[in-house]
Amino acid sequence: MPEVQVAESTIRRHVRERKIALALLHRETFIPQSYVWGGEAQVDWYEAYADICGERELAYVFCMRSMASGGAFHCTFPHASQQAFLEAHERAFLYFGGVFAVLRYDNLKSAVKKILRGHQREETTRFMAFRSHWGFQSEFCTPAEGHEKGGVEGEGGYFRRNHMVPVPQVGSWEALNLFLLEASRHDEQRLIGERAQTVGAGMNLEREHLQALAEEGFDLAAIHFPHVNASGCVKVLTNFYSVPLPVGVEVQAKVHSSYVEIWHQGECVARHERCFNRQQKVLNLEHYLEALTKKPGAFAGSTPLEQWRAQGRWPASFDRFGEMLKQRRGQQPGTRAMIEVLLLGRQHGYPRLQAVIEKALDMSCFDVEAVRLLLDAERNRKREPCETVEVGALRMYDRPQPTTTNYDQLLGNHSVSEVIP
Repeated sequence: MPEVQVAESTIRRHVRERKIALALLHRETFIPQSYVWGGEAQVDWYEAYADICGERELAYVFCMRSMASGGAFHCTFPHASQQAFLEAHERAFLYFGGVFAVLRYDNLKSAVKKILRGHQREETTRFMAFRSHWGFQSEFCTPAEGHEKGGVEGEGGYFRRNHMVPVPQVGSWEALNLFLLEASRHDEQRLIGERAQTVGAGMNLEREHLQALAEEGFDLAAIHFPHVNASGCVKVLTNFYSVPLPVGVEVQAKVHSSYVEIWHQGECVARHERCFNRQQKVLNLEHYLEALTKKPGAFAGSTPLEQWRAQGRWPASFDRFGEMLKQRRGQQPGTRAMIEVLLLGRQHGYPRLQAVIEKALDMSCFDVEAVRLLLDAERNRKREPCETVEVGALRMYDRPQPTTTNYDQLLGNHSVSEVIP
């Protein structure tokens, strides 16, 4: 009745009472669990923010929590890929000092290919191989029932509130992982609930019950076999990476959590930081130097050069030296000479090449052979001195000098013209 004024709380209380009376409202009862040492650990990802080199970055934090001791390991990656997922497991095993008998997960794509009936799962091939290598069993939660691994869910919230607020400021992802490792060790002093011992003391007891670590780690890289295209790149997953190989050559690409390696005939010919965007080109100018010697006109506007500039790998001294070469030799011959200078960086290293070019600019010396001479002179100057030898220790090998006195006796008994028989 619209004319009757009733408080909202009164209506809510009445509706709730009627639901209870009609058996429409059910409160789920959760059963407390007890765990044996080394029996089970729970695994999950959660998100947090960090300021890396002054930029706000979204970090994907991996967490593995022991259910018996309450100890937890946290590490972070820029992307929650399968390679990062497996690598984080190995780091956690090293942190705990062994492998748990059972690991419990939700239905993340890195481990589960298809959800079957009940608790049955079709696992991904690489996860099955990884699990067989380390010798643990996997169990998966019911979909949308996160309370089945409530231990790691609560651990993620606790760790984020206590260690990721305020947002940590670090210089690199490696520094952020060191920060998380120290925070994980700091939490070993915690006393959880009504437990009689700290987390660290429980971890020490549990370590004796964990399975031994494998002698060798698992090969974490995903393997692909692409071909070099007309742009001097290979397509790995959804992105393109440059290689110093002819067009059409088949290579082996190893995809790790943070980088991609390109192998050919048993040799690593290229290594790039892994890109997690789509249809991007990750190019290294060094891979195109031989081709640019034949096409010097494409050098100035090349995308590899632009990426080197964006990464801070192309100093202003290179531009000044290149301009002086073009003024003295002409546009194309000068560009080709600058490419020859860059080729010297493969042998001597680009930091040394930059120092020598700056020295050549100070000397007003603009020639490829002069740069080569300065590089060789610097290398010879840094040659380590030979190890000194104590001469006194060699006295035991002294021998008298040879003499020809005995041979002179042959001359006294015969004339010069006489033949000695």
